[in-house]
Amino acid sequence: MLAFLDDLLWGKVLVVGLIALGLVFSVGSRFVQFRYFGRMFGVLGEAVRRQPGHLSSFQALMLSVAGRVGAGNIAGVAVAITLGGPGAIFWMWIVALIGMATSYFECTLAQLYKQPEPDGSYRGGPAFYIARGLRQRWLAMVFSVLLLVTFGFGFNAVQSYTVATSLADSFGIAPHWTGAALTVVLGIIIFGGVKRIAQVADVLVPVMAGGYILLALFVVVTHLGEVPAVFALIVKSAFGLEPAIGGGMGAAILLGVKRGLFSNEAGLGSAPNVAAVAHVPHPASQGIVQAFSVFIDTIVICSCTAFIILLSPAFAPGGEPAGVALTQQAVAGFVGEWGRIYVSIALMLFVFTSIIYNYYLGETSIDFFSGNDITVFTVFRIMVMALVFWGSVQDLSTVFAFADITMGLLAVVNLVAVALLFRTGLRVMRDYDRQIAEGIDNPVFDSSRFPDLDIDREVWPARG
Repeated sequence: MLAFLDDLLWGKVLVVGLIALGLVFSVGSRFVQFRYFGRMFGVLGEAVRRQPGHLSSFQALMLSVAGRVGAGNIAGVAVAITLGGPGAIFWMWIVALIGMATSYFECTLAQLYKQPEPDGSYRGGPAFYIARGLRQRWLAMVFSVLLLVTFGFGFNAVQSYTVATSLADSFGIAPHWTGAALTVVLGIIIFGGVKRIAQVADVLVPVMAGGYILLALFVVVTHLGEVPAVFALIVKSAFGLEPAIGGGMGAAILLGVKRGLFSNEAGLGSAPNVAAVAHVPHPASQGIVQAFSVFIDTIVICSCTAFIILLSPAFAPGGEPAGVALTQQAVAGFVGEWGRIYVSIALMLFVFTSIIYNYYLGETSIDFFSGNDITVFTVFRIMVMALVFWGSVQDLSTVFAFADITMGLLAVVNLVAVALLFRTGLRVMRDYDRQIAEGIDNPVFDSSRFPDLDIDREVWPARG
């Protein structure tokens, strides 16, 4: 039954729905993800420009990348290439470029409908724009429950299991010791609140992603003459022109689309919860930043793994090894046996930041249910820590399958909401476009121009 539901959601409904809506959002916005691509890089300068007492747009970006970048970027890409051939990478790129528009709108809406917290931070996400934008609180409650079950509980246990088994295979560390260490470190971070979570992601994500990108650049630069042939192989395989590679065009499309959606999360409704925490002058500016997050995840980091594998003699169509073992073997072939250890450490860091991100998504769900009840938060934090330890010593195939389905339902609810609020998102985007056309470099949102919207006027004051 779980396998049937998983195939129905991910093999049919979501593959079609996410791509179709992504195209609608792209065309309807005149391809906002490309029009403002240059402005996406401006957020990198905010690493040194912070608003006291608030999370910056850069910190929100790092939180989002922490969640998007995970085991799928190392193991998932290898699986896609093994089963779908090199052409799967081409379709991952296409899905990411389309998904950037979806991410733009869901994250702009999250900013628009966010609410202030007593400590000066913000909360927001699909539950908030469903409740205030669509005025359907029951649907917002459904979304919150799905978010809590999927990320707050299910995927945290799965991520813990992934780290524990990886370290056991590479270093012989007993899973319960890994679980205990993860639990202690996680507790220190999550009891510090969202600002401490952001501070950790602020440092850890650039380091882990930067190191992995540098490794890929080393491989590409030292094999520069072979790069054009790899590009040609990817494109030809994507259109079935290399029939001996992988499973043909159909497999390349299916694997590329599925792995792309799993990796960058565009449209799933998870990233908007993080996008809402940033202090920005205009909701659209954070939408642009979060579109950049999709680009970083798939176009940059997934491509790093793809080129490491395809430039390596370790890759054999339909052969062994597969998954993370293929990535490890490919890296070891370029830099020596220490490359296997490096991939294990990179995987551990990627997964750990995903655990922090998953926890924050669960916390957002709890906040929607209970407001700022510190007792409820404390109980939730203890439960998450217990599940992280439990997950490290379990076989979680059933839990993972169940969480996969709840994540699919999560995406369906979110996509319906974003589609229904698309006109509102367009109005906000056009307000941003108007100010840019008038020569205003940093547009500011004036809520007096949107008197019909049920937004928090304390967060977005009238400036007219």
